[in-house]
Amino acid sequence: MWFADLYRWDPASFEDLIWHWPARSLVPIGSVLRYRREKVNRSKFAFDELQPVTIHFDGSISKRHVEPGRAYTMDLFHARGGDLVVAKIDLKNGAVAVVPSDWSNVVTTGHFAAFEPDRRRLEPEYLRRIIQAPFFKDHLWRNKVGAEGRKEVKLDFFLSLPIPLPPVATQRAIVAYSRDARAACDEAHAAADRLLRDAQAAFLASLGLGLPDETHRPKVMVARWQQVERWGVAYNQAVRGGLDLHASRFEVETLGELLTAMQYGTSTKANTNGQGVPVLRMPNIKDGVIDFTDLKHVVLRKSEESSLLLGDGDILINRTNSKELVGKCAVFHDTGRYVFASYLIRLQADAKKANPDYLAAVINGPLGRQQIDALSRQAIGQANINSQEIRSLMVPLPPLDVQQELVRLLSDARTRADAIRADAQQRHDQAMQEVDAMILGTMPVPKA
Repeated sequence: MWFADLYRWDPASFEDLIWHWPARSLVPIGSVLRYRREKVNRSKFAFDELQPVTIHFDGSISKRHVEPGRAYTMDLFHARGGDLVVAKIDLKNGAVAVVPSDWSNVVTTGHFAAFEPDRRRLEPEYLRRIIQAPFFKDHLWRNKVGAEGRKEVKLDFFLSLPIPLPPVATQRAIVAYSRDARAACDEAHAAADRLLRDAQAAFLASLGLGLPDETHRPKVMVARWQQVERWGVAYNQAVRGGLDLHASRFEVETLGELLTAMQYGTSTKANTNGQGVPVLRMPNIKDGVIDFTDLKHVVLRKSEESSLLLGDGDILINRTNSKELVGKCAVFHDTGRYVFASYLIRLQADAKKANPDYLAAVINGPLGRQQIDALSRQAIGQANINSQEIRSLMVPLPPLDVQQELVRLLSDARTRADAIRADAQQRHDQAMQEVDAMILGTMPVPKA
């Protein structure tokens, strides 16, 4: 580039957006927006009548919860239904959302900017979809300015950016195409969830049990002292209001009676440079399976490494994590050399009594969740469960061949559900690429 053409010293910003629309279709963003700067009259509104909001990087908007009795002391500004709200500091990440039309008394602080769109020329969701297009978000990111750590895209720059502005009917057709793709993907995920829930129901039915009632538990309950085994409302609600394991058609055993060994993992600091042996950590247990991506390594003495090497059928269980993840487990089925970290506990099943995959299915399912939620203790945002409490978990124990059949039932359902989700995501991603192409002007827009 010629020095005469430079307006900032930043090679990345030289890359401009290339639209494939007629020049007459391109207009600055600011030409179809009116800056709404309506200051809230605090003498007319109590703070608890107002609704602050949060704008997320994906262009969604959520209501911000403020504890009762607390209030913002800074100036507040109205944002009306259909307005486009920009989070100034996070504009570089695409944090621009449309206020839902049925939300009332929405307010923002000075860290946001609300704009009223010209509805005769602009469909607000169309502009939001442009901003969420990967190529547009990349362009915003390339053009952030300011001190390191506080870089942002200036509003003036954002409002000056040209965008294609076809007829409103065409804009709505693009928005509809995007919404239909999202709805189809959501419905497919819901179908996969139903498939897994039905499989879980069949699993429990085979044990003579039903799915637990998911109705909201009341905040008040009554229990006699002799019925209270532990001081805790959540514990007693779970024990008294959950599944009755003794209704199972099979004998119920403690998990400890079905194990030959339990072992804590290594607390040696892991590294990211590949030195030593791969170590499985809490993030490697996902949705009941072991995820071998994002591995770290650890250097151990030979004797320690040998004692911690995982074998086929070993169960790894989270002993500390968030409330919903503590107690989650997965079975190791791999021939590689792996050890495990200290926040995990290895369980080894007695092969004469229990199938490890069956035990993991019970622990991860409603039966285990009910007991773990009751037993785990909360401390500074983390929940914990110790080895003795894990041993005390109650497990219905059918014959080994029945256990194996129940494992197959759940495994088949999970395989089908994963295939449904993968196909839905692929279709959605393809549709979003097509939407981006419509916005760029390289693909025809379906008729409105």
